[in-house]
Amino acid sequence: MKELECVDMVELATNAFESASIRERILYLEGEMRKCPQVEIPPKHYFAKGLYAREITIPKGTLLTGKIHKTEHLNIISKGDISVLTEDGPKRVQAPFTMVSRPGTKRVGYAHEETVWTTIHGTDETDLAKIEAHFIAQDEQEYLTFCKVLEVEGTKCLG
Repeated sequence: MKELECVDMVELATNAFESASIRERILYLEGEMRKCPQVEIPPKHYFAKGLYAREITIPKGTLLTGKIHKTEHLNIISKGDISVLTEDGPKRVQAPFTMVSRPGTKRVGYAHEETVWTTIHGTDETDLAKIEAHFIAQDEQEYLTFCKVLEVEGTKCLG
């Protein structure tokens, strides 16, 4: 599939479903993006006492989706210019930029320039598989199951 076809498909997906929630649009778009050529974005991992940071460098012109994080965490954009669509709507941000991300946030981003994005979680764990299992929902269904447990405990989820 040519890159132009993927860009056209993204525009169609984001504008075609007026009655769908932003979350539903993001999930649909992510499914369509999986049909396009994929860009490898290897993460860098950093550990400090009580902290874990995952840094990615997003190439200019890359369209990507983020993972669903189960907990509140920090995001730092230390370089670049990126448009981001979340359940809160679209936003274009340029470095330097720091934000607190709510649990359950799902994003789509388009890098206008090469962008360095770092996600920071509070943990003493250093095993990457355990960190991923603790902080990340692998899909929407896992996140909804996680939310049901929290709701029993009196906490409401985003999504």
